[in-house]
Amino acid sequence: MEDGRCDPDGPSHPRAFPGEEAGRSEPQPAELRVDFPVSVVLPAGGTGERTGLSTPKQFCSVLGRPLISFTVQAFERVSWIQSVVVVVAKENMELMTDIVQRFQHRKVRVVAGGSTRHRSICNGVLALGEEEEEEEGRPASADRPKVVIIHDAVRPFVEEEFLYKIAVAAKEHGAAGAIRPLVSTVIATTSEGYLDHSLERGKYRASEMPQGFTYNVIHQAYQRVTYKRDLAAAESIIKESLSGSACVITGGSAGAVTLADALQKAAAALDLELDVVSDLTGDNGRYLSEECNFIRVSVNGSCLSEVKSFLMDLEAANRALLHPLVVIWVRLCRPDEPVVPEPAAIMDVASAAKLRNILLYGIRLHQSKDPERWERSVSRVAEITSALIRERSPALVGQLLQA
Repeated sequence: MEDGRCDPDGPSHPRAFPGEEAGRSEPQPAELRVDFPVSVVLPAGGTGERTGLSTPKQFCSVLGRPLISFTVQAFERVSWIQSVVVVVAKENMELMTDIVQRFQHRKVRVVAGGSTRHRSICNGVLALGEEEEEEEGRPASADRPKVVIIHDAVRPFVEEEFLYKIAVAAKEHGAAGAIRPLVSTVIATTSEGYLDHSLERGKYRASEMPQGFTYNVIHQAYQRVTYKRDLAAAESIIKESLSGSACVITGGSAGAVTLADALQKAAAALDLELDVVSDLTGDNGRYLSEECNFIRVSVNGSCLSEVKSFLMDLEAANRALLHPLVVIWVRLCRPDEPVVPEPAAIMDVASAAKLRNILLYGIRLHQSKDPERWERSVSRVAEITSALIRERSPALVGQLLQA
């Protein structure tokens, strides 16, 4: 399309690149040179979702040619840039390869992207390291760039002089990038969405592309961050699994067993699965080594000592806790039993447990001979238990809650 608009019917392929006007002579600046290898990564895996276009904007036609082709040529024209890695979605690999061949881009390698922009750039950086492995008999790091420049695939207007400054600064400092002063007012809001304060614009800058890094810096950064994100995803899965179940320990008391059975039924309605056991000996000892939360039901006067003993058993199991484990002490009191342990004593036990990544909470429940009242109380215990396990509130650690 000659008017520069996106072609709604799909991406077009390149034709001629606009040249200089006939007879026009421009003074040629001195050629810039660098004495170290530089490569470029262009993330181009966008789907066009934000723009609402059926064709991703990097493949939109501008003057009869896909926009990505203009960006690639902007870097190919720079003599000291040795290679350009274009990262596209897997479904666009063939299309991008066709664009490279049709326009005869010489320095381009097309790489499949990942599920996010972060992973796509990571794939592009890793591809630069793989290039040297494909060349047998060459010394290590022979083709590896000293500096990697990352730029947006849909921004073709980039000057060589500016790229030169980025590359030289990145080599000297490890990383460099384009910035611009803030023009708009930037505010911080409260959790309720109200204005908290405005930032002093003079102290801040907006980060822009291109950005440059030494290969070692950007390679290590993406390796570490990707690992951490994978670990965070794993922890999220563990958290979700851990938030849906618990082991209830009754100690064999008839009253505790009755409460545990009623609690198990009430919790099921809240998608909380409870396993009821009398103790953690024999086969039940496996719970100590599994990712599991615990509910300790006590009905006698030495209940706090039971909790301490249980926490010692957990410590003896020497578990490596990837996510905070929840222990809920449910204190079943007789109607005529007003005495409870001192809150300070409960808090001391909870504070010590928290150092071992164990969150200890307490719930007090009075027995009732009224069936309806008893059922409501058990339901409240189930609701509180479910909330404590799922939310793991630090503010409630060591608190004795009333059901």
